[in-house]
Amino acid sequence: MLTEQELIHYSRHIILPQIDEMGQQKLKQAKVLIVGIGGLGAPVAIYLAAAGVGHLYLADHDTVERSNLQRQIIHQLDGVGKNKVDSAKATINALNPWTQTTLIPYKLLAEDLKLKVSQVDIVIDCSDNFETRFELNQACVQSNKPLVSGAAIRFEGQLAVFNLKTDSACYQCLYKPDTHLDENCFDQGILSPVVGTIGTLQATETIKIITGAGTVSDSQLLIYDALNTDFKKIQIAKDPSCLICNQY
Repeated sequence: MLTEQELIHYSRHIILPQIDEMGQQKLKQAKVLIVGIGGLGAPVAIYLAAAGVGHLYLADHDTVERSNLQRQIIHQLDGVGKNKVDSAKATINALNPWTQTTLIPYKLLAEDLKLKVSQVDIVIDCSDNFETRFELNQACVQSNKPLVSGAAIRFEGQLAVFNLKTDSACYQCLYKPDTHLDENCFDQGILSPVVGTIGTLQATETIKIITGAGTVSDSQLLIYDALNTDFKKIQIAKDPSCLICNQY
């Protein structure tokens, strides 16, 4: 049950009929894994903690660099040199003392990845490379866990939710393992609010999945063009030949 303090703290949520007290209790009971506490993971973690998600698993093996601070808003200047998950925990603790954090300051691989995915309700992919995205996708399909995927580069961003239902597409229905499109902010640059936009949308979809509010963007690719302030949505069909979502 929510305490009196929590009822006050989350009052602007609770007055929303789509969430109300029951939805806020669901948020409190939820466990969410965020992989990557960088440009995307920063707003995701901040908003999920502020919204009252009870337990956040934070996974990132990198340390905070000064060049991160242009967009990774969960980290502060005095956090440079610290592990990103430790830096993020400090911000979360200051924001919401009711949100519990489990820190994973190393790269999740193989059986450990599968174990962590099996322990949570939802996985949020805030990574920056295809290898991690494919591994997360497979683990989510195997454990039947929703995957909220985001990506951003330059002035562009993408959002999609996979594996929400048995007939949903998975990430590998959209991109194949032989895709060689890895780009990064170091080489290509990134406008800081773009990761904020996509990360905020990832947090919003996660809250909707947990509470049952609204319609989730399941198996749909949302493409954001910041230069032209344009959003496009493309339906992602489940691939009958996909080696991942048709195997499990």
